[in-house]
Amino acid sequence: MIIPHSSTTEDWDYASAPESLKVSVAEVHKLFIGGKFVKAADGGSFPTVNPATEAPLASIANAGEKDVDRAVRAARKALRGWRRTKPLERGKLLYRIARRIQERSRELAVLETMDGGKPIRESRDVDLPLTAAHFFHHAGWADKLSYVARQSTAPDGIGVCAQVIPWNFPLMMAAWKIAPALACGNTVILKPAETTSLTALRLAEILQEVDCPPGVVNIITGAGDTGRLLVEHSDVDKVAFTGSTSVGKQIARSCAGSKKRLTLELGGKGPHIVFADAPIDQAIEGVVRGIWFNQGHVCCAGSRLLVEESIAQDFIRRIRDRMKMIRVGDPLDKNTDLGAINSLAQLNTIKGLVETGVREGADRFDVKCALPERGFWHLPTLFTRVQPSHSIAREEIFGPVLSVMTFRTPGEAIARANDTPYGLSAGVWTNKASKAYEMAQQLRAGVVWLNCFNEFDPASPFGGVRESGFGREGGMQGLAAYLREEIGGVR
Repeated sequence: MIIPHSSTTEDWDYASAPESLKVSVAEVHKLFIGGKFVKAADGGSFPTVNPATEAPLASIANAGEKDVDRAVRAARKALRGWRRTKPLERGKLLYRIARRIQERSRELAVLETMDGGKPIRESRDVDLPLTAAHFFHHAGWADKLSYVARQSTAPDGIGVCAQVIPWNFPLMMAAWKIAPALACGNTVILKPAETTSLTALRLAEILQEVDCPPGVVNIITGAGDTGRLLVEHSDVDKVAFTGSTSVGKQIARSCAGSKKRLTLELGGKGPHIVFADAPIDQAIEGVVRGIWFNQGHVCCAGSRLLVEESIAQDFIRRIRDRMKMIRVGDPLDKNTDLGAINSLAQLNTIKGLVETGVREGADRFDVKCALPERGFWHLPTLFTRVQPSHSIAREEIFGPVLSVMTFRTPGEAIARANDTPYGLSAGVWTNKASKAYEMAQQLRAGVVWLNCFNEFDPASPFGGVRESGFGREGGMQGLAAYLREEIGGVR
């Protein structure tokens, strides 16, 4: 465990508590197509490494054009039978998947942490429960779609769905995509991120264990070109993508003018607004969770902190004090708060934007401590004296970096919060309900949290506006994205 120089071992209890479960990882991982694990047609592969140690974990099959086509054909072949499967039976399958995820949750959490670098406590206590919850939630919806569609039979699914997910929440994003698609009678080809493919492939094992019909879910691994081939395939009916805004724009262009339905959940630069009348102790913890959860690898992170001027000095001091308590170190240690950055490429992006922030005149603060010689690490970082024009106030850093600005009036807070091309999330802290709801109505964001941050529920829709994308995941709106018919007034 890494101890900040400004603290002593007498000040805090840094007793090591490593995860004791040993998870075996096969040296070679194949593609999952038509219910079977198969080699890539051209034998191509790429390595995946543990970002905390840079040690190789496995060799992953790299899907090429032939593999993508094979997966799409398998999904198309399975579609007719899956559509004819009674909705109740589809729900039973989703329920079995959820239960098996729960039964293997400790193993999956360790693997998620090894492959992605996030603290085991977050994988275990946040990601895995939410992953299972999404399958449970949609299992319950499978046989009830006809009621919200106001028709005698269940509405039809869209068809073959291409789903591309990011590396920050690999297993949870897979659940967000796969569960509603299957509940609505679609078949799926999932493409996980190349740096975090292991838990998606372990999910494929679970699909075999619960007797998921062959071809209903196919999982192909590879880099960006694999995703492009999948998105552009002519026999895909629906594309769902979560990732960067730049890639999302490319996907939107490739789908334009085609028959494909599209939903995009893209980047963000979330404002986190704290008023002087807020519950300050809770707000401090909310801000910490909003930006340093999962190393800041969160599209809806509260990366812009807007504090009412009258309390700004004291609030920033307390944030700095709280930063000294953040434990940076081995992601498999149960006491770790901040793990490893997912990849060297992402670490370099974070460092570059931090250096830009300093050059542009912002004041940088981070806790000074020694970091391991190997692995990809970045300390929790705070910037003050930030101007709205600064790069760190406008660009998505996707790392543990918080930019602080102040405001005097609610109108100024709204203006600064909305001064961004993004519109994914926002947070408001105040003890006045009328002020909270008035702020929420004016904030241009798909999700607004009031006196909390980064809280999710499968029954609640999530998604963005403007350059943060369109469409929703979760709730009735998330189901509507996978159906041909309108349900409950939502399409």
